[in-house]
Formats: sequence, C-alpha cells, structure tokens
Amino acid sequence: EAAPFSCTSGQSNSFATQYTAGMVTSKAKFSQEYGRFEVRAKLPQSIVKGLQETLWLYPTNAGLYGSTWPQSGEVDFAEMYSVQHGRVVPYIHYPVDTTATKKATHTNTVTASCPITFAGFNSYVVVWQPGTFTISVNGTTCLIDNYVAQGLTPPAPFDQRFFIALTQALGTGTDAFTQKTKLPATTQID
Repeated sequence: EAAPFSCTSGQSNSFATQYTAGMVTSKAKFSQEYGRFEVRAKLPQSIVKGLQETLWLYPTNAGLYGSTWPQSGEVDFAEMYSVQHGRVVPYIHYPVDTTATKKATHTNTVTASCPITFAGFNSYVVVWQPGTFTISVNGTTCLIDNYVAQGLTPPAPFDQRFFIALTQALGTGTDAFTQKTKLPATTQID
C-alpha cells in the first residue's frame, strides 16, 4: 500500500504495516461434510522467499471440539512457499494420536511434499471420506491420511461441514518476506 495503516491481529494486538494479503472463501455461502474439493491454480512466479499461498478447508464450527486450534481440524490440501517453489506441502491439522501413527497403513501421516509444475496451472484435489483424506496434485496421489485424533472417536474432528478458503499472503519463518520478494504477487484460480 502507498502508506502504512493499522492492522488488528486478535483482540488486542495491532501493528502498522504497508502490506495486504487476499483470501477468497465460501464461509457462510457453501460448506460440505465429506466429498471432493478441487482447485486449479497458478502460483506467482517467485523463486525467492517471502510468499505463501494456501488452499484449505476450515470447519464451520471451529469450536466444536474445543477453543484451541487445531482441536476441530483444518485441511491444508496445498501450502506453497516461494522459497520451495517446485513443490507444495499438504498438511492435515488435528490433535494427532501419536501412539496410533503407522506409515504402512497411512495412519496419521499428516503431511507430505508434492511436486508441481512451477510455471503453469496445477490441479489440487482433496477427497474426504469418514476417517480418510486423499490429496493429489495433477492426478498423482501424494498424501493419504487415515486420521486418528487424540481423545476423539473417528470420524471426529472431521465430522462436520467445512468451507473452502484460498489465501495469498506473505510468508513467515524461514519463508519470511524480504526486500527481494517480488510484489505484487497473485495466485490465479481457474
């Protein structure tokens, strides 16, 4: 933005910034429990750190299983970091029962690394069934998670309607924005 403005984060934290991000969401418009979600997207052509795009599902009742995230779940079926521009990282967020984790049966395998076509559009798909998520990129399965949440009986916490959100933002941590990050940046959705 041309000049700094005040941004509020949470109830009492505010800070000055010159940067804005964007999100398109179906919250209060469309949600579903189980089924297939697909997004075809082209990422900003940035190869330096500083950008993060996320295609994700979020529960309509985020407090159903407690007020602490990720008690009620979140499905990031594609997270993209410009510093790692040739791949996406899906991540299924929930209170994982680590005693039930078994890679051979895809039980609680919450994340993966999936190659993408950097310069073009890619298709990101999540198929959600009771107890299972299957995530694919360009028709290739890259993550299966047969989830078992700690203290909950499957299919909880993924037993309610979720809406879709598509986010373009600045990166954080090891992918934090620098003066070399090319702006503006746009994720194109087909």
